[in-house]
Amino acid sequence: MKKTLVSALTGALVIGATATTFAAANPFTDVPADHWAYDAVAQLAADGVIEGYGDGTYRGDQEITRYEMAQMVARAMAKSNVSGADKAMIDRLAAEFADELNNLGVRVAALEKKVDNVKWEGTVRYRYISQRKGELGPDPSERNNSQYLTFRLEPTARINEHWTGHARIDYNTDMNTAKNATNGDANDHMNGDSDLKVERIWVQGEYGNTSILLGKLPYATNADGGMIFDDNISGGQVTFGKDVMVTLTAGRVTAPEAFEKGTASYQSVELYNDRDKKFTWGLGYHRFSNNDNFKDAYGKKDANIWEVGAGLKFDKNLALNGAFAWNTSPDRENGTGAKVTTGAKRAWTAELDYKGADPADKGSFGLFAGYRYLGSFAAWAPTYDAAPSGSKGWEFGLDYVPFKNVQTTLKYFTGKSIATYEGEKANDVSTIFGEVNFFF
Repeated sequence: MKKTLVSALTGALVIGATATTFAAANPFTDVPADHWAYDAVAQLAADGVIEGYGDGTYRGDQEITRYEMAQMVARAMAKSNVSGADKAMIDRLAAEFADELNNLGVRVAALEKKVDNVKWEGTVRYRYISQRKGELGPDPSERNNSQYLTFRLEPTARINEHWTGHARIDYNTDMNTAKNATNGDANDHMNGDSDLKVERIWVQGEYGNTSILLGKLPYATNADGGMIFDDNISGGQVTFGKDVMVTLTAGRVTAPEAFEKGTASYQSVELYNDRDKKFTWGLGYHRFSNNDNFKDAYGKKDANIWEVGAGLKFDKNLALNGAFAWNTSPDRENGTGAKVTTGAKRAWTAELDYKGADPADKGSFGLFAGYRYLGSFAAWAPTYDAAPSGSKGWEFGLDYVPFKNVQTTLKYFTGKSIATYEGEKANDVSTIFGEVNFFF
């Protein structure tokens, strides 16, 4: 590999196709001003991409090693003011000299932090929900089928060595009506009144074993794997610990339909162990407060939900998980005096998992079978795609990766509704859920 060729190539990468005349002075005695590569060499030296030799020469006709080339690529990677085309060429060079760059170690890692200041990830998603029986549709006796397309962007921006900024931007389309949809969530498939939406935006700080999140952020209850709540929260969260973690969360959340929606204030404290352990456990307390809607629903102004969860990994392929939650607040409905049923106050689940799909691993798959008991006053916004809040029954699912970064999902739930107040009739509930995700 000749250094003259490398210089020309690297010069093209770093300075692009601009016609700018370089003001940088040439530090090398063996590169005259009339040399064809004078401007490129001078600019590269000024930018710190090339250094030459201690005697003030460039020695452009001398062969260099792959490690010397890797060092120049690393310096080029550190430049932030390059065009998209130049960045693509630098990335190709980085791939060619990947082994040498990796062997440079910490120095390259530090450069990557500077180069990858903003990262973009995204998903194109198709969802199909077929409510065969139940109370979620306009008529419990009729089937209700819906289809949605979602285009999702998730940028991450590095602010400094401790803080990063995050967002999630969704565009959703109702394929049945050709109208825009509220979102692509299974439990919100009856709405269709918005289009492009910033679903989440938050900052995250990392200080050793302490993590701080502020803004409109994603949140799922930890001890139960999202059985109580898996949605957005506007507020803050602090997690600290290593083998045993503590999470403190406070903010406002969207109240479920049982409470005529609106918002509710929320506070929680959770204690749980490292999720990579063979045996996992968790405890939690959650308080929701909405004076008017809650008091009308069950005679109390707040909900006090206690939870416990546990999991056991038999081996790398098989795991069993379970959780239980109890809302100690509900009593009676003020308007009619009807008592809240015991079933509406509690929620529990047990699930057996086999393997797991990895979008980066073509051919990988995961299976699960679980029983859900989701009382509407305990399981507020459960994470399950096919099993809705206010129902009990069996849910089965399959994830499969037919191609790299393409994951398919199929889930089926069959069961009955859980009466909220005494005297209510339970109905059959059945849902088919299908999804295809294209990750980029």
